Amino acid sequence: MKDTQNSKNLRSSSRSEDVFKNDENKRERFQRLQDLKGVIRKVEGFLELFVLSVIYYTIWKSFYRTEDTPFFYGYGKIVLVLVYAALLFLIFYMCDSFKYGHRKLSEVVISQWISVIIVDFITYFQLCLINTKLISLIPMLLILIIDGIVTLCCSAVFTSIYHNIYVPKNMVMIYGDEKAVDLKFKMDERPDKYCVTKVVSYTVGFERLKDEITNHDAVVISGVPAQIRNDLLKYCYANEIRTYVAPNVSDIIMLGGETINLFDTPLYLVKGNGLNPVQRFFKRTMDLLLCLIALIPALPIMGIVALAIKLDDHGPVFYRQERVTKNGKVFDILKFRSMVVDAGKIAVDLASESDPRITRVGRVIRATRLDELPQILNILKGDMSWVGPRPEQVSYTEEFIREMPEYALRMKVKGGLTGYAQIYGKYNTSPYDKAKLDLMYIENYSFFLDIKLIFMTLQTVFKKDSTEGIDVAKQREEMRKHLIEEETEADADAVKV
Repeated sequence: MKDTQNSKNLRSSSRSEDVFKNDENKRERFQRLQDLKGVIRKVEGFLELFVLSVIYYTIWKSFYRTEDTPFFYGYGKIVLVLVYAALLFLIFYMCDSFKYGHRKLSEVVISQWISVIIVDFITYFQLCLINTKLISLIPMLLILIIDGIVTLCCSAVFTSIYHNIYVPKNMVMIYGDEKAVDLKFKMDERPDKYCVTKVVSYTVGFERLKDEITNHDAVVISGVPAQIRNDLLKYCYANEIRTYVAPNVSDIIMLGGETINLFDTPLYLVKGNGLNPVQRFFKRTMDLLLCLIALIPALPIMGIVALAIKLDDHGPVFYRQERVTKNGKVFDILKFRSMVVDAGKIAVDLASESDPRITRVGRVIRATRLDELPQILNILKGDMSWVGPRPEQVSYTEEFIREMPEYALRMKVKGGLTGYAQIYGKYNTSPYDKAKLDLMYIENYSFFLDIKLIFMTLQTVFKKDSTEGIDVAKQREEMRKHLIEEETEADADAVKV
């Protein structure tokens, strides 16, 4: 009897070891796949830059090269191509154009098209300077068209390769408060990258959570209290389990901390001062320079828009509204008027595309973001910056601060024409999530980050989901309640069994 029991224990132990080895092998294969994916992406990026550079050289040699062109002892053509390739790499990097598969195909294509337009625009004037005269624009337009076709093909092929290599993970979400479940629905919008198959409340107990983690390939932790979250994170880290953590405000503040290694206990120094004087000086200098550059093409456009608004309903061109910026300072933000005069007296539920208060011209300038152009004057005046947390209305600011005092932390810097929340958020992104995005910008600020966000802003005009409305938020709320009810009933049935 005893021998039989020992035999069973040995077989059970053997099976456990086999399962453990299988899990280990599975994780090792996945890690090798991840490493391979990174190498492939770099090779793909290099290949695309090489093809675009060859296209540029071929057309330059065919149309722009003349006997009078200085060649620097035969090496001029190499310099031209290297400068073009360097510009491509820099602008592609700034616009996140190399993230095949990580971003949606449409986003990659749009970012690459914007990148090649910028590079070819700069290159045309570079060639004009070399030739000391204005040269024909037609060959450069030909380069632009071919570049557009090549980038579309490369983006489609490389994104397909990424999706074939990367298999969506069987993920479990451990959530705290019910609103934290909304992250699942956001991740469901990218089934090519994420596959959350189960949601579990942290209240079921740590042992049950470990069982769920063992039965899944990856974990998402959202809205879980700090102590339990730390225990889960340590457990996943120790067992090499892929873990996604939704940060809270304190986590983001810590990210910007300065490491101090003066003792045998590491420290983080969190100053909480926003930008330092040097950063503020360079940021203001960049704001002024960009305003002067932007006003050259913007003034004619602003004149046309102003005329169109006036001819449409003969009302005022500008709309002024009180907004809150750094340290709670209130200022009047300028916009092109997109609604009828006295729109506030018309009772409607929500301003949308079908809103009767929006004028014909207003629909166009809202869709193209041209209504925001007058804010260049706010930046010149010093009320705003090009990049920063979007300044909110006074009443909304007071309401949000009452509900969550952390919202005031985003006012450590000047409000911006664009920012993290405008680029990575949506119309219905919650105020708390917007505050976290803005704090990520403040705590990670750099001169190059501002430039990157300005380039990224050009892409938001073409992003359909950036204007996602309140109806989607209500739909998610219903889905959240239904999902939690289903999981609760399933857990209750499991306990009975």
